[in-house]
Amino acid sequence: MSRSRSDEVFAAAQTLMPGGVNSPARAFGAVGGNPVVIDRGEGAYLIDVDGNRYIDYVLSWGPMILGHCHEKVSAAVHAAVDRGTSYGAPTEAENRLAELIVSAMESVEKVRLVNSGTEATMSAIRLARGYTGRDVVVKFAGNYHGHVDSLLVAAGSSAATLGVPDSPGVTSGCSQDTMVLAYNDSQGLVDAFSEQGERIAAVIFEPVVGNMGCVIPSDEFLAALRQQTEAQGALLIVDEVMTGFRVAYGGAQERLGIRGDLTTLGKVVGGGLPFAAYGGRADIMDHMLPVGSVFQAGTLSGNPIATAAGAATLEILRDEDPYPRLEELSSRLERGLSAAATDAGVDHSITRVGSMMTLFFNPDPVTCWDQASRCDKEHFARYFRGQLERGVYLPCSQYEALFLSAAHTEADVDATIASAAAALE
Repeated sequence: MSRSRSDEVFAAAQTLMPGGVNSPARAFGAVGGNPVVIDRGEGAYLIDVDGNRYIDYVLSWGPMILGHCHEKVSAAVHAAVDRGTSYGAPTEAENRLAELIVSAMESVEKVRLVNSGTEATMSAIRLARGYTGRDVVVKFAGNYHGHVDSLLVAAGSSAATLGVPDSPGVTSGCSQDTMVLAYNDSQGLVDAFSEQGERIAAVIFEPVVGNMGCVIPSDEFLAALRQQTEAQGALLIVDEVMTGFRVAYGGAQERLGIRGDLTTLGKVVGGGLPFAAYGGRADIMDHMLPVGSVFQAGTLSGNPIATAAGAATLEILRDEDPYPRLEELSSRLERGLSAAATDAGVDHSITRVGSMMTLFFNPDPVTCWDQASRCDKEHFARYFRGQLERGVYLPCSQYEALFLSAAHTEADVDATIASAAAALE
């Protein structure tokens, strides 16, 4: 594929923005070469500035579960724009989206709308500390919860992609109240609570990890999370920024049968616009200003364009229920990728939950960051480039999950499997 125009645009971007990107996850640092510069999206496809067409499995890193430019979502956004872009005042549209979230998420009784996943997790942690009167927050290595200073400790996502698990600029004071444990280590969690349970305000975790590749919690680990937090008076924060409305309409909590005290949401819930939310038990949420004393505010929070896109997306997911078909398509892709890797003699494992999955270049099942870090990243980079040249757009890191949308077809999946077979050879 020719990408001369794309290279030209990216060269100009590098003179204007650090690394030529506005989020490091978009750079191709882990796979080599220049990132593709996109012109537009159409359903399950991306078209770059050179006119090349790709089957898209990034989907804006998860939000586009209905595909790009869905007719009903676009119509809702256009209608909202015609009425104004932001008011800084309450709207009925906020109620509509909040009602959809509360009705879908069993653990959410009240919700606060914000602008990004980072803002949601930052606010949920502040609320947990304010509610409990404690300082320490437990997170897990390889779980990414946005670029909050106190959580950029053994983070995944772009920090892991770039080999910088701890960011310069994060002071020891910011991170001294963050305890990092191994994901899926139930005994480690029990020991931490035994030693410092009275200081722990909350445990935050990804119920299905997407930022060290797709990793699933064990039943034992999930039980320990709930048992230990309840027994010690700490809050359980379920970070569903990636999984909310993605792996099921009620999120990973519905799919896995768990219930958090606080939940963070993003990506799908905003229908492709900058939007996120956090919510939970009413007695906890009522500690936020203006009812309580924990501060959080945002000029554009709940703005009418984002709420229109989010509400339209959630209503379509609720009414049309694409999840069974997404499950079928995703299973087809999982089987095909695994078979292609086996036929090519490539050591691998593959993990899938609903319409998110990762092909790990690692013969062992990945259950924690230590195992994920042992993947063959050079092999992944060659595979990524081979797929890209054949018109398949994958996440540009071994440590990211790929996603399917309701716009993908069996033909798209079969073409992707055939492309994978050629790339793996």
